Amino acid sequence: MSPDKEPLVDSVADTAIAGVTLLLTGGISLLGIITAEAYHPDYATTQEISDLGSTAPPNPVSYEPTATIFNGTMLASGAAVLVAVYFLYRVGRPRVLWLPLGVFGFGVFGVGVFPGDMTPWHGLFALLTFTSGGIAAVLAARATPKPFSSVSVLLGGFSLASLLYALVLGDTGPLAGLAFGGIERWVVYPLLVWVTGLGGFLLGENSMNQRN
Repeated sequence: MSPDKEPLVDSVADTAIAGVTLLLTGGISLLGIITAEAYHPDYATTQEISDLGSTAPPNPVSYEPTATIFNGTMLASGAAVLVAVYFLYRVGRPRVLWLPLGVFGFGVFGVGVFPGDMTPWHGLFALLTFTSGGIAAVLAARATPKPFSSVSVLLGGFSLASLLYALVLGDTGPLAGLAFGGIERWVVYPLLVWVTGLGGFLLGENSMNQRN
């Protein structure tokens, strides 16, 4: 079956698995970050999120169990997204939906494999995650109906705009009070909301197919 065809009604089980997995991804990511922050001895949300795994050279520092919790969260979240992508492919979802989502999952998994002290790989995977996540959300509008398509564009566009701001202005300008860690959260958290919402959308669609 071509991955560009519409999903079949008799593939509701695979769609449900993809929906549940994406829904759990958002919860795993958010709770993992919160838990890692709580266990860190002196962490502030103005710091980069990846500092929970390890700070960047020349003075890399990591704390346990914070680093294990954060890196494990990234590995689990990335793997969960890739599992969802596999089932979206199986049911014939449009490539514009599952392909950028797969790149996003691969990037998240890479962030867990390469903590902040492993340069340049960590930075490359983090940038891949941020960019592909925003693009995936925007492109998802082509494969989902309104109003979710509009929400996807809004969240993906906001994330990409925040990323552009961070790349151009860093922690200066009108958002200087957020510091880089706060601005980074403006990039990441909309993507977590979108992934969770996509999971909910797929589950809702799956329920409608079962009733029909």
